[in-house]
Amino acid sequence: MSIKDAVRPVVRDARATVLPDPADRHGPLPPVMLALTVVTGLVDAYSYLALGHVFVANMTGNVVFSGFAVAGAAGFSLAASLAALAAFGAGALVGGRIAHARRAHRGRVLHLALVLETALVLTAYVVARYTGPLDAAGTRYSLIALLGLALGIQNATARALAVPDLTTTVLTLTITGIAADSRAAGGRGGRTGRRALSILAMFAGALAGAFAVRHSDPALPLLLATVLLAGCTLDAFVLTRSDARWTDPL
Repeated sequence: MSIKDAVRPVVRDARATVLPDPADRHGPLPPVMLALTVVTGLVDAYSYLALGHVFVANMTGNVVFSGFAVAGAAGFSLAASLAALAAFGAGALVGGRIAHARRAHRGRVLHLALVLETALVLTAYVVARYTGPLDAAGTRYSLIALLGLALGIQNATARALAVPDLTTTVLTLTITGIAADSRAAGGRGGRTGRRALSILAMFAGALAGAFAVRHSDPALPLLLATVLLAGCTLDAFVLTRSDARWTDPL
């Protein structure tokens, strides 16, 4: 097989993710989920670099960080990691309730979740930009709580919508899928383009967030995340009016 033959299905899969077929089972959801993956990169870059070795979206990292903190490793806070885990769990509970209450229409699930997430991230931006220093306990833990809640809602919503390979937060299985399902491994190489886009979206968000924290306004990643979320929320509002097949629960 030539390189062109190998690349063609990957490009086709990526294009179908960015510009999905309206008749597809997941309809217009994939590009929205990609945008939310960028949001995750932005917000986790902010939380890790500005709030001090804590994630608000990647809970695997917080579990590991908790172990580091208990072992006495420098630079890790058990209280911060546990606060993020608690906030994320509470957000996931809220997201789950939204999903179950609106499950008859996937677009309405997405819209309501995004309204709440946008409000929370916008509030976090205001706190980060206009209140006390980030090393003040009240400011730091307020931001962890707000962002943990927001990303918990997002993650629960992504789980309920169940768009394949677009979880918006966890990339371990995405990366595993690229290798394990590849033709080299004896698989069919399915959805490689979509998986690659998911990885690139997270990377782009993390890169932009890290650059902003280190070289510009430290709160800028939260503003960028808010703008992206506001756009997704408007898009989701339009989707609430659809009665296409993709809106039906899985």
